[in-house]
Amino acid sequence: MGTWDTGPFDNDTAADFANALDEAEPETREALIRGVLVRTIDATGYLMEAEEAVAAALIAAQCPEGNPVGMSYGPETPMPLFPSDLRTLADEALARIVGDEDGPASDWVDLEDWKQWRAILTRLRAVLAPPPPSIALFDVQP
Repeated sequence: MGTWDTGPFDNDTAADFANALDEAEPETREALIRGVLVRTIDATGYLMEAEEAVAAALIAAQCPEGNPVGMSYGPETPMPLFPSDLRTLADEALARIVGDEDGPASDWVDLEDWKQWRAILTRLRAVLAPPPPSIALFDVQP
């Protein structure tokens, strides 16, 4: 993997996936992202598509606490509004990536870069995690 920074699309494979999203028909972009997330979650052994699974950043960008994906190597075309179930898939895929010590986490030579990359994934997961259900404790009436 050719990596030049710690952002979600700052490596060759993820940048290529961003280009594929740009070239895809708008109605197929969700399926491309869903596919890479599901394959990452279901993978056994080496996570072949972990770099593409950072497309979770595109889903997180649409969440209330999300930041826009303004990286120069991310998709240039606007993404469709993603269904809410992709949040859960994206969070699960990122959990798989972070927890796989033999995968992308092992590719970092510089410990500081690894820490920054890990912090970015942690932030994405915090944004993607669905808010806890609000339960009224008391139904007070005047």
